[in-house]
Amino acid sequence: TGVDGKTYRLSDYKGKKVYLKFWASWCSICLASLPDTDEIAKDAGDDYVVLTVVSPGHKGEQSEADFKNWYKGLDYKNFPVLIDPSGKLLESYGVRSYPTQAFIDKEGKLVKTQPGFMDKDMILKTLKEMG
Repeated sequence: TGVDGKTYRLSDYKGKKVYLKFWASWCSICLASLPDTDEIAKDAGDDYVVLTVVSPGHKGEQSEADFKNWYKGLDYKNFPVLIDPSGKLLESYGVRSYPTQAFIDKEGKLVKTQPGFMDKDMILKTLKEMG
């Protein structure tokens, strides 16, 4: 479920590539790269979609209510922030550090997981190379 209250499923994006960003509110690299994430999402068109994931109560992230309250103060319009309260998404993608990026192809298959910072050009290049 997103901070916006909507439900998101990977299966809804079949036929599109997915850039999935795992991040945390305490992670300065994550916060510094959110403007890029927002731009990438804004320019997505029909080729790909950008989703971001935060896991309240896991790996030092604040509670869901506190996160939502904090996030309201930021002004990003183009990407959803999905809430993973159980931490199951973190586990299934093997996320050990923030940020971690996952790239999913049009068939819904995980193509690449990349921990650490990736600049905008590298993210776009990775999406392009996925065909």
